[in-house]
Amino acid sequence: MTVFAADAALDALRTLHIEQLLLPVLVQLVVIILAARVFGVLARRLGQPAVVGEIVGGLLLGPSLFGWLAPDLFAAVFQPHLPDVPPELANAAFPKIFQALSQLGLIFLLFLVGLEFDFAHLKVKGAAAVAVSLAGIALPFALGVGLAPVIHPHLEPHPTQGSVPLLGLTLFLGVALSITAIPVLGRMLLEFGITRTRVGVVVLAAAAVGDAVGWVLLASVEPVARAARAGQGGGFSWANTGLMLVSVAGFVAVLFVIVRPLLGRFLEGSQRRSGGTVSANALAVLLVALLLSALATNLIGISAVFGAFLLGVVLSDRAELREAIATKLRDFITVFFLPIFFTYTGLRTDPRSLGEAWWVAGVVLLAAVGGKFIGCAVAARGTGFRWREAGIIGALMNTRGLMELVVINIGYDIGVIPNSLFCALVLMAVLTTVMAGPLVVWFGRETEIEGPLRANGFVRGRAAGSID
Repeated sequence: MTVFAADAALDALRTLHIEQLLLPVLVQLVVIILAARVFGVLARRLGQPAVVGEIVGGLLLGPSLFGWLAPDLFAAVFQPHLPDVPPELANAAFPKIFQALSQLGLIFLLFLVGLEFDFAHLKVKGAAAVAVSLAGIALPFALGVGLAPVIHPHLEPHPTQGSVPLLGLTLFLGVALSITAIPVLGRMLLEFGITRTRVGVVVLAAAAVGDAVGWVLLASVEPVARAARAGQGGGFSWANTGLMLVSVAGFVAVLFVIVRPLLGRFLEGSQRRSGGTVSANALAVLLVALLLSALATNLIGISAVFGAFLLGVVLSDRAELREAIATKLRDFITVFFLPIFFTYTGLRTDPRSLGEAWWVAGVVLLAAVGGKFIGCAVAARGTGFRWREAGIIGALMNTRGLMELVVINIGYDIGVIPNSLFCALVLMAVLTTVMAGPLVVWFGRETEIEGPLRANGFVRGRAAGSID
């Protein structure tokens, strides 16, 4: 594009009436929110958590189905025309709008995830939980590290950042295979009615340990991967990476030592004066603290969602305050922001990017399931559970869901996961989440959870006895 043409395009965008830009954004939001609700309801009728349907609905709005079946309508909705604005500029502007909205939604969501982090689970069935969690991290991480050099020569360059550094790919693939989705897992356990069973308590505790270790891993590998990306080919500065990690440690210390007591006392005092609710002023202070925390980790050089997550964690031990904040924020975040994130992920997911490398998706799925399911099940068996119970634990810990999508979107944004691997990892996230329910029902027969499963409509037929 010539300088004159570029200036003309920018002038057209500057003079564009806001209503002309707002119209296609509103159309996209209507489509996204309706699709999320419809697929969420369908998922519940199929015995899956609603979030599984929302994830699938977001993916199907992308090139994988909507763009394939109705390319003209897909373009009209997600690649709309703006009067006098060149299509290249319009097609670049709309993804950035929704990327910003999806990232803002993730900041709020990860704050809620941190807020609901229950340290009490770490004190119950500690030995079994730690063994299951560490086995479910170590084995899939090792498989990811071993798999990366095998698939690296078969991956295309990143669409905007060029060649994919092997070091960054290796680290992110290891983390991506080892993650467990504790928000989705928690919703599954509630719907199955097994949160207070021996299996349910161990799974929650193991997932909590894994969640903490997973975020530490991600926070550790992201600066290294960013540095490798900047080094073009794997070279990076240990000094810069060390500085990032020290900065993160300092930020965590500030949150726990200074922010936690001051913000906690202020919010609890405001809550008492407001009759147990979160007032508008208290909400404003909380949102400022949340955005400042996200800003801090962004300036450190890692994802803004880490700051939001950590702020939630430091407030997670205040039960009444936690519930009041979650009541205020949860529904709007779930109904509005999450579907945007799922759809934005779906727009990035194009099965055609796999080309002839469908085997990459296959080996990624095998490594993910084999590492997490087998690792957790064997560890559970080794700590005294029967094989059926160990199978339940392995199936539940194999759930990737939302957290997997967060990890791979971060990897894509920093240029260490190209389109084909992004698609393969999204498919893995969906399949491991979908398979958890049927596996739990199958393994759950003749165990302590058969009663709750039957009471909640997941098991039909004859009652079963007990087996060893």
